[in-house]
Amino acid sequence: MEESGKRLKRSFLRIILGRTGFIALAIIAQLILLVLYFKYLGEYSKTINFMLDVLSFCVLIHLINIDENPSYKIAWLLPVAIIPVFGAVLYLFLKLQPTVRLTNKTLRQNIAKSAPCLKQSRDVRVAFEKEWKNARGFTHYMNKYAGYPVCANTEVKYYPLGDDFFPDLFAELEKAEEYIFMEYFIIDSGEIWDRVLRILKKKAAKGVEVRLMYDGLCSIANLPYSYPRTLAKYNIKCRIFNPVRPFLSSSQNNRDHRKICVIDGRTAFTGGVNLADEYANIIDRFGHWKDTALMLKGDAVNNLTMMFLQMWHITDNISDYEKYMSPPQNIKADGFVLPYGDSPLDREPVGKTVYMHILNTAADYVHITTPYLILDYEMEQCLISAAKRGVEVILILPHKPDKKYAFYLAHAHYPSLLKAGVKIYEYSPGFVHAKNYTSDDKKAVVGTINMDFRSLYLHWECACYMYKTPCVADIEQDFKNTLKQCRRIDESDLKNFSLFERIISGFLKMIAPLM
Repeated sequence: MEESGKRLKRSFLRIILGRTGFIALAIIAQLILLVLYFKYLGEYSKTINFMLDVLSFCVLIHLINIDENPSYKIAWLLPVAIIPVFGAVLYLFLKLQPTVRLTNKTLRQNIAKSAPCLKQSRDVRVAFEKEWKNARGFTHYMNKYAGYPVCANTEVKYYPLGDDFFPDLFAELEKAEEYIFMEYFIIDSGEIWDRVLRILKKKAAKGVEVRLMYDGLCSIANLPYSYPRTLAKYNIKCRIFNPVRPFLSSSQNNRDHRKICVIDGRTAFTGGVNLADEYANIIDRFGHWKDTALMLKGDAVNNLTMMFLQMWHITDNISDYEKYMSPPQNIKADGFVLPYGDSPLDREPVGKTVYMHILNTAADYVHITTPYLILDYEMEQCLISAAKRGVEVILILPHKPDKKYAFYLAHAHYPSLLKAGVKIYEYSPGFVHAKNYTSDDKKAVVGTINMDFRSLYLHWECACYMYKTPCVADIEQDFKNTLKQCRRIDESDLKNFSLFERIISGFLKMIAPLM
């Protein structure tokens, strides 16, 4: 606990006194100047004031008519209507960012370039469709809109805790002979990262190609902005994805939330676990940290390899995708595996669609573990509809939240879900960071995709869909074991929510798509 406190203090000082503090002050200053500028313009001339009012009206008409999620539109309609000029200008300023358009263009080019490496095997598709009557539409969607094929001949190992995951990660990294690709949302100094870094340095010194990418938010509190230059001294290629800069920009909303590790194209890891000590319960942040991960060996690893390279190419050129593809491996495994990614820039909510597909096709049960529950109308109704038609829908959420506002927002959904028959449990020992779905003893998803607006619409994400793989039973058993450590929430608990909490929950729910 003492060491954890020292680390938090160091992070706080780094934020306040370092580059992060400057960025925060610069963005605040830009917002103030924007407000003052348009306030002055409006007062300076009646003609300009009229034109700004017309602009606000046009933005309102645009918001009403755009093909966009209704919750998102309502969240923007409020500031545009209540603070017309500032709300409208802020909306246009954030939506017309050239950086976002350039990133999307680059990503589309990367996906097109790597498409030949991700062709769907006809034999696997036919076998999958024989196993499951709904497979044809599912594979068509995932191939055409997500861009990833369903695979066979893939062994999958499930880790119910980060504590179980890290020993295997260390062991597999030690086996690397050709390359190591790592892409993580959070990397923080401590025992876990020190151990990983020692292995990466050793492997890079032996000629193994090591590429490391992490999200720009790490530079806020965890790692210095110059960290890639430090790692370059050890022949480790390191890139910061979307660095946080001192400019007001909507691109800062789109974070790389993925967790991917690929070793020699033969072994891959994904799931909710980041490279930081709390994920292994070495330090205590919010009680016991419950997280999950997967290890893949076999044909499906190529999906994650390409996913990594597509993102890497945004920050640095990749001349040859195919050289990193692994040929079919001599692995015979039951079931089908489909690792897939989701982008905030293609207007295709792949993660949400997969979750809704599981809920809509479930016959007996859908069991869900998620750290956040911040739902749009469609997702909430999908949960309610499944429960109303007799499907057992159970949610496990944290009892000790890492973000208080997220806790309040989750509570805003409790009344309608409980009324429909959805069962809600909170993990008593601490914080749940796992993002798992299981259904009907056949289907499962483990990945990075939370049930909130940020994961479903604003972040780059990844997950692994499994059908009739042996580890589906392991994931479901872990859910049952976790349920024994949870406290069930019922409608009588809603009466204990304070008036303040209800007001805050309602307000936050209204603006949740913008948070």
